[in-house]
Amino acid sequence: MFYLLKSFIQMKILLNNSDLNEALHNVSKLGFVPTMGSFHKGHISLIKQSKKVCNKTIVSIFVNPNQFNNRKDFEKYPRNIKKDLSILKNLKVNFVYLPNKKHVYHSKRSSKIKLNKKDQILCAKFRKGHFEGVIDVMDRLTNLIKPSKIFMGEKDLQQLYLVKNYIEKRYKSKVVPCKTIRDKKRFALSSRNSLLSNEQIKKGRNLINHIFEFKNRLKNKKNILKLLRQQRNDLNKLFDVKVEYLELRNFKNLKISSKTQNSKLFIAYFINKVRLIDNI
Repeated sequence: MFYLLKSFIQMKILLNNSDLNEALHNVSKLGFVPTMGSFHKGHISLIKQSKKVCNKTIVSIFVNPNQFNNRKDFEKYPRNIKKDLSILKNLKVNFVYLPNKKHVYHSKRSSKIKLNKKDQILCAKFRKGHFEGVIDVMDRLTNLIKPSKIFMGEKDLQQLYLVKNYIEKRYKSKVVPCKTIRDKKRFALSSRNSLLSNEQIKKGRNLINHIFEFKNRLKNKKNILKLLRQQRNDLNKLFDVKVEYLELRNFKNLKISSKTQNSKLFIAYFINKVRLIDNI
């Protein structure tokens, strides 16, 4: 009888903050996976990690308008709520939070979030206001949900670095880094990949494999900055893409590095009008 009852326990869909507060009352060791939806295996890996180490798991789906520096980018961001909810139900997630903008931004900030000058690098340099929007929404969601752990992917490593530093200084919540999930051709999974044609995905795979090989060739090289500039130009020509940045940085503090040890290659590039990022 208990087994039958257990099998009918449904995932709770929370549409507002009153639902959220009621559902999470007295929940301990809560895992939180913040998302903008359009799920792929990367999201699924975050959820599975939360379920593995936490008593309960909540997933939020909120396409945050305040982290898009381009209105058209916000409008074309892939959305598939029906499919997402089906995936979450199959994963037996305990709670799904589906707020609208007024639920998340129900109060005004006492002070504006500003990035330090040292953090205005990589994506922050090219997407003005993006990370301020990300940190703001993560601050608000963390304050509402009060999770024990927050699970975020390493594909957006700069985002992970900034959010972790901000949240862990202000809350008891711990931000847990989770490995980038790649397809069999080593192309990082992303919701934006759904905006690419099969030919464009093939191009992205070839480019990323080229970057993996390039990083291996950088070992013990002394003129790394010069080689990076040359490689950026080569990528534009070889793959008919627009590389926004290609930089070698320490993966712990994101400082520019001249050695491959403890460092990753950070890249942002456009295939047609779709912007993709990765770190290798």
